[in-house]
Amino acid sequence: MSSEMCAVCGLPKELCICEEVAKEQQRIVIKVDTRKYKKEVTVIDGLNPSEINLQELTSYLKSKFACGGTIKDNVIELQGNHKSRMKEVLIKKGFLPEQIKI
Repeated sequence: MSSEMCAVCGLPKELCICEEVAKEQQRIVIKVDTRKYKKEVTVIDGLNPSEINLQELTSYLKSKFACGGTIKDNVIELQGNHKSRMKEVLIKKGFLPEQIKI
């Protein structure tokens, strides 16, 4: 039974709680920007990439909202205006409602 240990919490990788604890410490800001040709982009800022897997979260949000998106400078950008539903989706993903500012 040789399982790798997490360097942060000291638990085996299967039982690691670092990402759940990190979710409780984030201060997320959701806003909508307008780009060229009046295209709207939902911007999710305030996530720490060393604690949260941004690639996994971006893939989840893109599939949930059926849109395109990317990560630029540790900020998630999704095509379209998803501001009204974003908070409830992030809460279901494990983030606290008090941390999310729209």
